[in-house]
Amino acid sequence: ERGMGFCIFNNVAVLARYLQKRHGIERVAIVDWDVHHGNGTQEAFYEDPTVFYFSIHQFPHYPGSGSESERGAGPGEGFTLNVPLAAGAGDREYLDAFKEKLVPALEEFRPQFVLISAGFDAHRDDPLSGMQVTEKGFRQMTELVAGIANRHASGRIISMLEGGYNLEALPRSVEAHIRALLKD
Repeated sequence: ERGMGFCIFNNVAVLARYLQKRHGIERVAIVDWDVHHGNGTQEAFYEDPTVFYFSIHQFPHYPGSGSESERGAGPGEGFTLNVPLAAGAGDREYLDAFKEKLVPALEEFRPQFVLISAGFDAHRDDPLSGMQVTEKGFRQMTELVAGIANRHASGRIISMLEGGYNLEALPRSVEAHIRALLKD
C-alpha cells in the first residue's frame, strides 16, 4: 500500500503478477537474498499459493519482519519461507540454507518461472549490513537457483537488482552473479 525503505514500486511483485496474467504462468518463485526482509513482497503474496516467496536476510534488522513463523496464511500457508540469519553469517550459512531449505521447497513447488530479488548488501564489505557473503557465495547461490529454473521452468529466470551500497563490492558481486547465470 505504501513504499518503505528504498522502494517506491515493488518491481518483482509487479513482474510476478504480469507473468501470471499476461503469459499464463501458474507458479512463480521469488528468491530474495537482499539483506533486508522483503516485507512488501511477502505481504503481496502472503495468501497466494501460486507464488512461493523465499527470503534470507539479516535479523534483527530493518524492517523487523521475516521471522521463521511467517509462513503465509489461508491458501498461501506454507508458500512463504523466511530464513532470518544473525549478523556475521556468510557463505556457509547462506549456502546451507539454500541447500537444506530453499532447494527442497522449490523442488516440491516446481516453479514455472523464477525471479530473483538480487540484493548484494549482504556482502562482507557492505556498509548497511553485518553479513559476510562473498562474490563466490553469491555465485554459488545463483547456480543453485538457476538449477531450479533449468529443471522446472525451462531455464526461465529473471534477476532484478536490489540493494548493494559498497561501490567496489557491488560490481564484483553482480559480475559473479551474471557469470553464474550465463554459466561462464
